[in-house]
Amino acid sequence: MRVSHGFPAVSVIFDEPNLVSCAGLAPVLALAERAGLADLVGAHLHLPGEGGANPHLKVPALVAGMVAGADTIDDMDLLRHGGMGRLFAGVRAPSTLGIFLRTFTFGHVRQLDAVASRFLTGLAARAPILAGGDQVTYVDVDDTIKETHGYTKQGAGYGYSGVKGLNALIATISTPLSAPVVAATRLRKGSTNSARGAARLVADALATTAACGGTGLVIVRADSAYYGHDVVAAAHRAGARFSVTARMNPAVARVISAIGQDAWTPIRYPNAIWDEDEQRLISDAAVAEVPFTAFTSRPRTEQVHGRLIVRRVRRLNPKNVPAGQGELFTTWRHHAVFTDSPLLMLQAEHVHRGHAIIEQVHADLKAGPLAHLPSASFPANSAWLTLAAIAFNLTRAAGALASRDHARATTATIRAQLITVPARLARSARRLVLHLPTGWPWQHPWHALFDAALGPPAPART
Repeated sequence: MRVSHGFPAVSVIFDEPNLVSCAGLAPVLALAERAGLADLVGAHLHLPGEGGANPHLKVPALVAGMVAGADTIDDMDLLRHGGMGRLFAGVRAPSTLGIFLRTFTFGHVRQLDAVASRFLTGLAARAPILAGGDQVTYVDVDDTIKETHGYTKQGAGYGYSGVKGLNALIATISTPLSAPVVAATRLRKGSTNSARGAARLVADALATTAACGGTGLVIVRADSAYYGHDVVAAAHRAGARFSVTARMNPAVARVISAIGQDAWTPIRYPNAIWDEDEQRLISDAAVAEVPFTAFTSRPRTEQVHGRLIVRRVRRLNPKNVPAGQGELFTTWRHHAVFTDSPLLMLQAEHVHRGHAIIEQVHADLKAGPLAHLPSASFPANSAWLTLAAIAFNLTRAAGALASRDHARATTATIRAQLITVPARLARSARRLVLHLPTGWPWQHPWHALFDAALGPPAPART
């Protein structure tokens, strides 16, 4: 491909007032309005002073900017070009939105969390973002470090990764039929322990799951950082099951060492998986299960009964074997999962490995709104994280309404194919008409989204 004319024959003038670069925001923001975003903000978010005025306009503006690709406050200027003022009302300048974010305190962030939870419920009633939730739903919990630079970021520090930044704790909801959405978030100091506040986050995420239609079997999945009584008890109180990687403490090691050789069931993964400890791909392993009681140092009423599902992988060339000398006997590396799920052993082991899906959400967010935490203020960045979750869920709902492929696509794909579509505005018979490019490859999914968001309201999903 090349330019159709020589560069001396091409000229550029920024003078068209009727063009917009992201026509897909029209159906997306209409979907947000139908799901009640502005009304929820007006009812639950109360900020002081002039900077906190009109939150029902400023929150949707920030979310719209994130959906369109903004990852800093200054990037919100992409909402103010061409015909955007004709297509949308309530557009605010980046400086106004920055002042708005800096008025947040921790309490106001919690109010915004309430908005995010209820908004996700509204989206679930209007788009199939949690299909199959009446059968099985997975709630995944994990944290990630967002690297920061400089000395002005409140709360920045060095955590378990050795990277200076802030710690974002995230809970997602997914089903075997649907991609994950974000149920709850917390921004924490960079040096915080992974499990700090996780029990409260799990409780909030499970309440949101129930409100969104997760009425079947609900399994909370987490890695060994969350292997503790508080997280498991939070799942039990909400009526959910748990599947948590067990720490290899003496009690767990003792139970594993007592498993007989005839108890192991060989398995072979259809696709090789990456083993972090061995730093290699593995496709052969063996699985066994054994009853287990966790947290025995606590009172008997707080001890938790379940089972350990143990996967073992043969160690290759262990460090204690000198170079060139064969090993005298086979050695294994064990990975144990503590669970009370009713699934069969191999099913439970397979389901727990699906916990890795939350890493895709982390990557998706960091490739979008969380590319930066744009403020020096910790509460402002906390609000930014919650707004990023709202934008992520809104984009996911838009993809689910557009097509089956877009329902599981990444945010970047949905944005490129459905959101950032250029259009020319015109009026005909007192109606605003969007003229989009001829031959747009994703015309049919775009029309499906437009009809669902701006057509006659569909009956609410139950």
